[in-house]
Amino acid sequence: MKGSTYRRCSCRDPKTGKELGTSCPKRNSRNHCTYSIRQELPPREDGSRRSFARGGYTNAKAAQAGLDHVRALLGLAEADDPEGIQLLAEMLAEVSGEKLPLPDVEETRRRLKAGQDLVGSLTVAEWLDRWLAGKRIRKSGISRYETDIRVHLKPHIGHRRLDRLRVSHLSEMFTAIADGNAEILEQNAQRRAAVEELATIPWKGVENRARRKALKEAIDAMPAFRRVTGPATRQHVKATLRASLNDAIGQQIITFNPAAHVEIDPVRKPKALVWTDERVAKWEQTGEKPSPVMVWTPEQTGAFLDFVADDRLYAMWHLIAFRGLRRGEACGQPWSETNLDRHSLTVTGQLVQSGWDVEASEPKTDSGFRVVALDDDTVGVLELHRKQQQADRLEWGSAWVNTGLVFTQEDGSWLHPGKVTDLFERLVAASGLPPIRLHDLRHGAATLMLAADIDIKIVSDTLGHSDTRITRDIYQSVLPHVGKSAAEATAKLVPLQRKAEQEEQARKAAKKAKQAEKAKAKGKKKAKAKKGAKQG
Repeated sequence: MKGSTYRRCSCRDPKTGKELGTSCPKRNSRNHCTYSIRQELPPREDGSRRSFARGGYTNAKAAQAGLDHVRALLGLAEADDPEGIQLLAEMLAEVSGEKLPLPDVEETRRRLKAGQDLVGSLTVAEWLDRWLAGKRIRKSGISRYETDIRVHLKPHIGHRRLDRLRVSHLSEMFTAIADGNAEILEQNAQRRAAVEELATIPWKGVENRARRKALKEAIDAMPAFRRVTGPATRQHVKATLRASLNDAIGQQIITFNPAAHVEIDPVRKPKALVWTDERVAKWEQTGEKPSPVMVWTPEQTGAFLDFVADDRLYAMWHLIAFRGLRRGEACGQPWSETNLDRHSLTVTGQLVQSGWDVEASEPKTDSGFRVVALDDDTVGVLELHRKQQQADRLEWGSAWVNTGLVFTQEDGSWLHPGKVTDLFERLVAASGLPPIRLHDLRHGAATLMLAADIDIKIVSDTLGHSDTRITRDIYQSVLPHVGKSAAEATAKLVPLQRKAEQEEQARKAAKKAKQAEKAKAKGKKKAKAKKGAKQG
């Protein structure tokens, strides 16, 4: 195909504004003009012509090197590969039109062979939009991904080319998020201080009213209270990006995933702690919880269940406390999967929140689908609950909503998981017991099973964990008496000379004390006999 290099002068006539071209008086000067290239490209599918054109080369040698570069790119496709020829032509036309740098020949060869985009101008934001639109998961999952993308990924790296995204770019993003956290904390502190100051200003008096007005205006001008982006959220942002880039690799758009290699602060998950007497006493004094995740003792769990025995949803609290169902699983459990005759129920679905909306969904993982055994007491509780629900159904008549679920509102309609949590928190507060979350009632069920020496595999299967390691990692808190028994059993396994000596000394001391007691009793007896003789 035709191609050439040529010399070009960009000088213009000051009167007409037209380029002087060959009539420029300085044209023959050595460094006055620049060189340009033009290479004809394969015609479009409709037969129309197109070409690659580029100027600005400082000399003929540089222009010829540019033309050779274009021809080398065109030569990457074989003559019997019309699709490859068209792809290369489209790439060069785009590079020419948008004045992009000429792509590397070997990189283009690799991309052409792998079926990837040749230009690679797709941005991170464009790919994230495409990736999110193609996800087929439940609404709450989409919402979480969308938040990560909108709040964090697009503002920081959305403008970058997808194929040029590097680990350093992601490190800069997370550093910027950390810096933003510091700014948020400072702004929150300023706003809090202003609000506290406003509370101290009296309402009466012209001067006080003026101060209050000025301070209110200042508060309104401040940024609203905001939450910082914590370690768990940062890990989720990283996971979202990593998943999207893995799919980009799968579609042969890129070959490297920088999100798999960026290092950020790990998440330290809070450990579950038991509400011991000492912790309860401190909570009553200070109102502070020792850990975000707290577990009741068996006695405290029993006290709560006794307190809520007359609550309409007592059977739900009982089921979660003893069998460890998740909130959404309990709300979405159908009677069709609850076999009281066989003392079991099968978890096949759940109700989940997306914002404040509720939708039915399958369990999140394969391990979520499971059969949960029921004890006699729990079966009895559920039978009573079913009778009460049947009575409610008769009372509501045609207005009854037949959802087929075990736990419902008074009219048979879905329970809202968020409202269930609110109700549980109100019941706990009214009971006077130390506070736990509804999910902590599930933690308590796991702890009780482990304390009862139930095999870890059975506990894991009952809870719906995919691996027993998850169960061990989460439920390391044990009830005090269980820990004491374990400590004593462990100590007895180790023979210590010091311990034997201490035991021997204890035996001798006990024997000596016994002999002294006997001598003392004997002395008292003699004294009593002597006294009796004198009196006689």
